[in-house]
Amino acid sequence: MTRILLVEDDDTITQGLRYALEQEGYALTTAATVADAKAALQTPQRFDLLLIDLGLPDGSGFEVCRFARDKGDAAVIFLTARDDEGNTVLGLDMGADDYVTKPFRIRELQSRIRAVLRRRAGTAVTLLPGGVRVDTKKAEVTRDNQLVPLSALEYRLLLVFLAHPGQVLTRSQLLSEVFDEGGNFVNDNTLTVYIKRLRARLETPGGPALIATVRGLGYRLEV
Repeated sequence: MTRILLVEDDDTITQGLRYALEQEGYALTTAATVADAKAALQTPQRFDLLLIDLGLPDGSGFEVCRFARDKGDAAVIFLTARDDEGNTVLGLDMGADDYVTKPFRIRELQSRIRAVLRRRAGTAVTLLPGGVRVDTKKAEVTRDNQLVPLSALEYRLLLVFLAHPGQVLTRSQLLSEVFDEGGNFVNDNTLTVYIKRLRARLETPGGPALIATVRGLGYRLEV
């Protein structure tokens, strides 16, 4: 079971994330201060991922990140209302895996968590039918060793499918996880267009279907 430590002093956010993450099957431990987080990190329990708010009552989330790095190699995602470039660069330079600015959508955060955990698990490269290769560390997709240019939204849609290989995803599930460059969820018509584009870019005419339509249910990534 994936274990997550949430370091957040806003109880409303904590309770919302607790419900959402536990529904996803994660084991969640919470801390509201730097001191509480350090205490949790010193227990025998090991965490796979840390979600850390930067602004804490007794210090900075950066302090928690530094302490965690000395204790192990858990993945780190910062949650913060501070969206200035300096804090972003500092957090990433400290080894953070991602950086999410408040207010954020739960579905977006869940998607980012899955992506970070996939990379940490060493599944950066995925081979798909038709000679398609996806390297999530480089954010690069190739078909028969030729680079396939994808838009940001096309790539995000592909990542959603990769997170659920072989599983039927309804249109509602896809719509809840795919968002455009402005952070807004796409509509049903836009989803249809982008699935068609993704197929055109990745599937070889006359070759195997990569994204199959399951009539009356949704879509499935063939693996």
